[in-house]
Amino acid sequence: MRIIEPPKPGEYPPYAIMYMKLLPTDGLILKHLQSNFEMVKQLIYSLPKETLYHRYTSEKWSIKEVLVHIIDDERIFAYRALRFARNEQNNLIGFDQDSYAIYSDADNRDLDNIFEEYEAVRRATIALFNGLPEEAFDRMGHGTGTANDATVRALAYHIAGHELHHYNLIRERYLKY
Repeated sequence: MRIIEPPKPGEYPPYAIMYMKLLPTDGLILKHLQSNFEMVKQLIYSLPKETLYHRYTSEKWSIKEVLVHIIDDERIFAYRALRFARNEQNNLIGFDQDSYAIYSDADNRDLDNIFEEYEAVRRATIALFNGLPEEAFDRMGHGTGTANDATVRALAYHIAGHELHHYNLIRERYLKY
C-alpha cells in the first residue's frame, strides 16, 4: 500500500485535530485503516449481545448506532475525497449525523450485516485512496464554508481518526457500566 504523508495544520478544519492526534505519522494510513477495522471488529464481537444496545446516557447512541455512524461518516468523507481529488470546485453540504443515526435503524440490524457493510465500505475507501494520482492528495476542497476546507490527504486521516475516536469512546464510556 502506498504512503500518504500526514496532513499539516491548515489542511483540515480546526475540529479535526482531535482525530489527527490519534494517528501515527508514519504515512501508512491505508494500512492503519485496514488494521483498525479488524481491531474494532474484534472488540465488538467480544462483547455480550446486550451491550450492543447500551447507551452511556439516554441521549447517546447505542454501540450499533455508533458502528453505522462510522460507516456513514466514512462513506461521506470518502465521497468528499473523491470530489476534491477530481478538483470539484463546488462547496459540499454538510450532513446531520443525529438524523442519520435515527433513520439508520441500526439497533434492528444483524451485527454480521453491519460488519458486512463496514468491510465493503472500508475496502472501497482503501481502494479509492490507493488508486488516486499522487498530486490529488494536495488538492483542497471546500465544505460548508471555509471552516470545513480540507485536502484529500486530510480526509484519509479524518476517516481513520474518526474511527479511532469512536473506538476509544466505546472502550472508555460504553464498557464502564
